[in-house]
Amino acid sequence: MRRLTTKWFKKWSKKVKVSNQNLLDAINDLEAGLSTVDLGNHLFKVRVKREHSGKSSGYRTIIVFKAEDMAIFLFGFGKNEKENINKNELQYFKKLADDLLSLNSEQLEKAISQKALFNLENTK
Repeated sequence: MRRLTTKWFKKWSKKVKVSNQNLLDAINDLEAGLSTVDLGNHLFKVRVKREHSGKSSGYRTIIVFKAEDMAIFLFGFGKNEKENINKNELQYFKKLADDLLSLNSEQLEKAISQKALFNLENTK
């Protein structure tokens, strides 16, 4: 399975110091149906724990997820900063999810080489 982030998400996760391991744990939780909300169109809201803290006081992330295929982190926010995403943001993320899921392998590789998407294992 491909584990990717958008350029915006990569910058955000670095700024708030979310570890790659916590992001990978969030994908595992999503696969197991833990701490997740299905937003439709292969879009999920998933909790990510803060370093030295738990999930309830952590971050919320928006992930495009297609089982056994790919997980792409799109957006993140602190629970203390924002209650939830609004309708306009949800519509935008659903459209983005459709666009990302329609990419073939060659197009994904091009997006990675152009630094629009990043392999999660390579984000620090």
